[in-house]
Amino acid sequence: MELEANNTVHIIELPKIRDPRGNLTFIESGIQVPFKVQRNYWIYDVPSGMWRDGHAFKRQQEFLVALSGSFDVVVNDGTDEQIFHLSRPQIGLYIPNLTWRHIDNFSTNSVALVLTSTLYDATDYIEDFDEFITLKNERIE
Repeated sequence: MELEANNTVHIIELPKIRDPRGNLTFIESGIQVPFKVQRNYWIYDVPSGMWRDGHAFKRQQEFLVALSGSFDVVVNDGTDEQIFHLSRPQIGLYIPNLTWRHIDNFSTNSVALVLTSTLYDATDYIEDFDEFITLKNERIE
């Protein structure tokens, strides 16, 4: 079953294969995530009390999973702010483009997996919150 992307941040439960030898969860591009995965990266060894700075993307969509430990993803759609606590490797968070986000409250030894819909493109980043709000308002009008 292929998912269709929508413009809302939402939790997606991933398949979990239970086994007495250890559980297994998987992600298939375009199946569990509503886009073709173009890039993967992971964030780890975040010092206590630190966070990953906020930004948004003009085009890129993201899917985040807490492979180990836990962290909070704070998202802002230009109107409302929500906090999602990720702590289970079978739960992911879909973040559409033009959504401001930052990640904080990392637990010890946490690993955040990030799947993206585009290859790295520095020009796609929006790193100023006021610029983000301006772009969001232009899309609405």
